[in-house]
Amino acid sequence: MSTLFEKIIAREIPAKVEHEDDACIVIHDIDPQAPVHVLVIPKKPIPRVGEAGTEDQSLLGHLLLTAAEMAKQLELDAGYRVVINNGKQGGEAVPHLHVHVLGGRQMNWPPG
Repeated sequence: MSTLFEKIIAREIPAKVEHEDDACIVIHDIDPQAPVHVLVIPKKPIPRVGEAGTEDQSLLGHLLLTAAEMAKQLELDAGYRVVINNGKQGGEAVPHLHVHVLGGRQMNWPPG
């Protein structure tokens, strides 16, 4: 069974794509929680960061560097938040690792 993100990567479901390379795709969130809210999604289907292995170290670094590059391209110079949810209580909605990049407004703490 494919996840929502696997279907987006396969172009079975449309999405507003901001960036794509061999390792990941960046899409705009369909339910944005900030004026800018994109998702950095690895093409390798890893259910959640807590299930990533040592073999995924380079990919995990790539996701964070891509998140930072997207923040620059989306002009989030005043600041932004990077979030990875893990598990139901962590707010995970799709069982496919992804990195949220949120910005364009003041972020509050604690995040909730």
